[in-house]
Amino acid sequence: MGPDPRRLAHLHELVLSGDRAHGARELIVESWRRSLAARVDPERHEAPVVLDRAEVADLRGAHPLAAALPLLRETLVSIADEAEHVMLITDADGNVLWCEGKASVRGLAERVRLAEGACWTEAAIGTNAMGTALALGRPVTVHSAEHLVRAYHGWTCAASPVRDPDTGRTIGVVDVSGPLTSVHPAVVALVSAAARLAEGQLRVRQEARDERLRATGMRHLVALRGEPGALLSPSGRVLASSSGEALGARVDVSGDRVRLADGREARLEPLEEGYLLRVPRRGDRSPVLVLRFLGSVSASLDGRELPLSLRHAELLLALALHPKGLTADQLALRVYGERGNPTTVRAELHRLRDRLRGVLLTRPYRLSADVRGDFLAVREALAAGDVAPAAAAYRGELLPRSEAPVVREEREDLAAAVRRGVLDRGDAEALWAFGLVSEDVEVLERLVRLLPRADPRREVAIGRLRRALASG
Repeated sequence: MGPDPRRLAHLHELVLSGDRAHGARELIVESWRRSLAARVDPERHEAPVVLDRAEVADLRGAHPLAAALPLLRETLVSIADEAEHVMLITDADGNVLWCEGKASVRGLAERVRLAEGACWTEAAIGTNAMGTALALGRPVTVHSAEHLVRAYHGWTCAASPVRDPDTGRTIGVVDVSGPLTSVHPAVVALVSAAARLAEGQLRVRQEARDERLRATGMRHLVALRGEPGALLSPSGRVLASSSGEALGARVDVSGDRVRLADGREARLEPLEEGYLLRVPRRGDRSPVLVLRFLGSVSASLDGRELPLSLRHAELLLALALHPKGLTADQLALRVYGERGNPTTVRAELHRLRDRLRGVLLTRPYRLSADVRGDFLAVREALAAGDVAPAAAAYRGELLPRSEAPVVREEREDLAAAVRRGVLDRGDAEALWAFGLVSEDVEVLERLVRLLPRADPRREVAIGRLRRALASG
């Protein structure tokens, strides 16, 4: 038998009137305080329904506890039926995804929203076993008037959180609830045991997934050819390593780079499932990718020349301008325009990736290198207000033969910014540098006026000005 319901009701009234409830369980009193602070009305009659049937079905299909449902049914539903109780399972947000038991008891439960789609957090409906177990992270029983809301004083509930064996985070709660008159003395222990059994089953499934990932992902480690690296689970657990690096049990996979304990920066490469961690050797530096796209097309990786098609140059430029990465759809739009096909982009990137030796990462596509480009240098100089270095670095139009939208836009912006800068500055050296690669009448006229008659560059500027006027 549980605590005396009449005594609990008296303690409940004391708390609601502002007095101290001597003799009430501390965890219940603290839960009452949290619930009242969340403005839960003790006189309200039912939990809020926050999910419709379709939403419940979608969440069930994706929830890890769906795999443990047969075990939980076998363990709890039979005793719940015998004790005139229902079994409920929530997600980590306190939303009921499953409610099972005798139809007669489910009917009673549904009248007070102990039903699928309802939210049972403390903030939604006050002190209750499911919500309080979520709040405390441990098994909880709430009996009769220990519920903050009076409508549930005729019920008793026992709940236990279930944790993901991979991350340790609570993924839901298993609960058995029923009318006060049908309390079963074994329910509390049984609910906790069922939650641990569910965790054990999830752990077995996780171990099977790990083995499958090791089997399919080992080829990526082999492809490193002795380069340090590790195979990681989707949550960052280290499943296999190609070196004796001390990585710990888990790696942060929230970004695309990982700072190791010794200060080195490792790179994360997403796989179909999980990640490949590329670890630099001690003393290694990031590869240097140099792009020279102003006036011509050339590139090098760590000093080795890279033969590039115009299309590959366009893709590299787009990625250099977006260091956080782009999807295939985004690249298709930027390089091919409205009619771009992501499949075509993926094929081009696959060919380009073979040449870049691990520098081109996927999901999203991005460059994992120290990227240096003449167009980037011009951008940086202009941003710093250094017009003369920007003009000196501007050696011609950006990829002049390209019609890719990303190139046209950057080409026009870069040329306009340098032109405006040299004209505003009025510096002969900057005007000369820009005038050599651009037959801009206003720039050349300004240059001719500024250069002394004795300066041999003046005649060159006059000649370029004549040609510009003739062609205009």
